[in-house]
Amino acid sequence: QVQLVESGGGLVQSGGSLRLSCAASVNIFTINVMGWYRQAPGNQRELVATITRGGSTVYADSVKGRTTISRNNFRNMVYLQMNSLKPEDTAVYYCNANGADHGSWGQGTQVTVSS
Repeated sequence: QVQLVESGGGLVQSGGSLRLSCAASVNIFTINVMGWYRQAPGNQRELVATITRGGSTVYADSVKGRTTISRNNFRNMVYLQMNSLKPEDTAVYYCNANGADHGSWGQGTQVTVSS
């Protein structure tokens, strides 16, 4: 089981930026897909972005063009750079390893965007 620890959340004004970080307890070079998901109150958890070992990325339409996912396989870190934040981006953001169905999750970090 991979242990994941997120950091970098907080309160930011609309239009601002945040960079979320995820530290993994194992060498993530062994993990093909790493990802970020989010869950707003009353909503289901949803995909934000994923990145493969080789660097291929997938983004939700709602964040495309404003968000960049990256990974450092040597430091066992995954990052989510979010720009032009909107109030609807407010959610708990979760790091994931090995996919949403059977993978591992961090404890989440709260992102709150004020209007």
